[in-house]
This record gives sequence, structure tokens and C-alpha cells, in this order.
Amino acid sequence: MFIHKEKPITFFFATDIHGSDLCWRKLVNTGGFYDVDTIILGGDITGKGTQFILEEKPGVWVTDFLGVDVRAESEEALSKLEMRVRNAGFYPYRANQEEFTKFSSSATYRDQVFQEVVKRAVNNWIEYAENKLKGTGRRIIVTAGNDDPEFIDDLFQHSDVIQWAERKIVYLDDDHEILNEGYSNHTPWNTHREYDEDRLLEVLTAQAEQLKDVKNAIFNIHVPPYGSQIDNAPLMDAQLRPVDGGQTLVPVGSTAVRKLIETYQPMLGLHGHIHEAKGSTKIGRTICINPGSTYGEGFLSGVLINLDKKGVRSFQPVQG
Repeated sequence: MFIHKEKPITFFFATDIHGSDLCWRKLVNTGGFYDVDTIILGGDITGKGTQFILEEKPGVWVTDFLGVDVRAESEEALSKLEMRVRNAGFYPYRANQEEFTKFSSSATYRDQVFQEVVKRAVNNWIEYAENKLKGTGRRIIVTAGNDDPEFIDDLFQHSDVIQWAERKIVYLDDDHEILNEGYSNHTPWNTHREYDEDRLLEVLTAQAEQLKDVKNAIFNIHVPPYGSQIDNAPLMDAQLRPVDGGQTLVPVGSTAVRKLIETYQPMLGLHGHIHEAKGSTKIGRTICINPGSTYGEGFLSGVLINLDKKGVRSFQPVQG
């Protein structure tokens, strides 16, 4: 008697690359490297700020990058500096003294410049992905995180290989739906996408109720569940400095996310947000995973996840 064996599906998940060009290029190429058709990028995909590079005099550019004064006295040196800035997750911006004065004194102008450099970078990312993935049958599912400004949502809407999934239910395959949410509970930094816990639970519950088969669903929620170990972060003092050199850890995840998972018990939770809380845990039957993030060092931290109709067969953290 012939017994049909179900073919499992494997996908790659990473999160919190914070604008790193190097991590984006690595992410795009994970499909071919690991032989997977679906790549999921969780939230906090954009960088944290603009790196102003001042033209001190014709042909000479200066900046304070990560606390170090840097000079570039040729176009080649300037290009290398900009690559370092982009790979570290910041957005280089060349300008003269007049623009620097305006940039320093006007919050409105700083916001305008930030939107300009982010849009340019995201468009370059999309072009790179299109060139690499078009015609391969591979796709990248992208969602937002609390650090991502809302204007980026429109930038990902018109790609053949990137699927913008924020606050949408999308299908991994015929058997597995994915719920996607980038908003977090409140943080000390007052970031772009934050709710109080009650509002976050309302938003998440409304999405969970749209699922056709919640037991086989994947909850791709940027913030991890509270008290899950994959939400442990250094305790901060009133000045937002780590206590005990960062040795004292406390849970900072979301009680709403935990309640949602306890209530609906999906097969899998995909999370990020807390870079140093790499790991996995179980809440009831639900396996929750945080791959962590080391984007600042140029490493892409991720996890290969193998599913079948019954659940998660295996998962393997990877880094490169």
C-alpha cells in the first residue's frame, strides 16, 4: 500500500535589522542559501537616525561617527564611510555648513531629511530584492515594528517579491495563516508605534478573530509576550542607563501579547524587539521564538523553521 508522506515547509525568520544594508542583503540571499521560498522579516526594519556628513571644504568631509571623528578627503574614502554608516543602521546625509546649521536648529527639517533618506534607502532595498528574487518564486514577507515610522508602509506596496503584511492576515501556504502586528506596548523611548496594553489587546484580538484555523496559525508579533524569558532586557534607571552594567534583567514584553497567546494557542509565535533576549519558550502549546539581533556588528541572526500540518517539526537558530 502506498502511503503519501506530507512534504513539510521550511521558512526563514529574522527581525530587528534596523536599517543595516549588510543585513538586508544577507536577508535577501537567505532564500538561495538555505533553499527556502519564504523569508519573513519582523519589525524594526528601518534605522534609528541620520548621520550628518559635513562638507568642511571642497573635497573634504567630516563627521562624528559613533563617538569618533572621521575625515574623508576623497570620493573613495567618502563612499567607504557612507557604507560603514549604512551597515551600522544609520542614514548618511551629505550637506554643507548652511544645511548643517538648519539641521541642528530645526526639528521639522530634521524630520524632513530623515524621511528623505529613509525613503531613498528603502527604495534601494526594494530594487536589490527585485533584481535578486524576481522569477525565482521566492518572496519576503515584511512587517513593521515599534521603531518604524508609519510613512514606510506605502513604500513596500508595489513590489513583485516583497509582501507588506503589517496588520494583515497572509498565508504561508495552504495550511498556515500568519497574523502580523508591529505595534508594541509603551517603551521609555516613545517610539513610532506604541499602544497601551488594553488597546493592543483589542487590535490583536480583532485580527485573531479573522483566522480560519487559529491552531495552525503563526502569530508574527514584534513585541514578545511578558514574562517569557525572550522579553528580558537590562533594568534601566531614571536616566535610561543600565543598572549594574546591564547585569540585572527584567521582563519588558507585553501582557496583551501573552494573554492573546494563552487564549488562542496558535502553533507558533514569532517575536523580536529585545535584541539580547535570543531564545525560545512555550506558552501552553505555542512555541515562541525570538532570534535576537546583532545588526550593529553586521550579523544577521535568524531561525529556520520547519512545519507540517500538525505543528512545528523543528527550528534551528542560524547566524551569518
